[in-house]
Amino acid sequence: MPGQHARATFLRLRLRTLVTLGVLAVLTTVLGRSFGLHSPLFIGSELALLIAMFSVSRYVLPLVDRHDRGAAGEEHVGGLLDELIDEGWHVIHDASFGYGNVDHIALGTAGVFTVETKSRQGQVRVRAIHGAVLRQAQGQRETLERITGERVEPLVVFSRAWVDKPLARRRGVRITPARMLLSYLRRHTDALAPEDVEQAHRRIVTALAESEPQPDRLLGWPPPSRSRS
Repeated sequence: MPGQHARATFLRLRLRTLVTLGVLAVLTTVLGRSFGLHSPLFIGSELALLIAMFSVSRYVLPLVDRHDRGAAGEEHVGGLLDELIDEGWHVIHDASFGYGNVDHIALGTAGVFTVETKSRQGQVRVRAIHGAVLRQAQGQRETLERITGERVEPLVVFSRAWVDKPLARRRGVRITPARMLLSYLRRHTDALAPEDVEQAHRRIVTALAESEPQPDRLLGWPPPSRSRS
């Protein structure tokens, strides 16, 4: 599912935050009832609760919100790309090859494309995009090219921002707002034969399966074979 990793991270952070605050609140109440409101233990727990609430509001909530927006952005872009499936494209979301993940992969006769989704709002100037974002997209391209043996075009798609130079390229990475993504992909002329597309898709699926942790291996089963003397 698009945004699956980001959504899971958001839910995990939110749950941990609520549990931490809940435990501190319950502990404070118990200490107050057991030792009295003037007990050092109660006062200390109150201070801990206040510090935790401040830390959550200052540091944790912005992080949770960022993951929420990131997941929403990936879900939006993933929904757009899924429209291509009925047109003969293969679309893969949240692809992990063991080191980092690719938000989306789209492949069809038009070629192979990686899509890195950014949920930043407001205005985005292409020349001011951080180099780390471009290196991330370039790394995704290199990974997919090694796997498929085909040329891959990396895209950075802003789900909600206004891009000053839509479809501009910087360091080999195409920058586009989400609203122009499908039209850009659809207007490509055929670069791959259908059999090449299917072969590239099979190689990606195989690489994804090989990067998945195997439950039997994690449990130490089967046991290592022993040679007979």
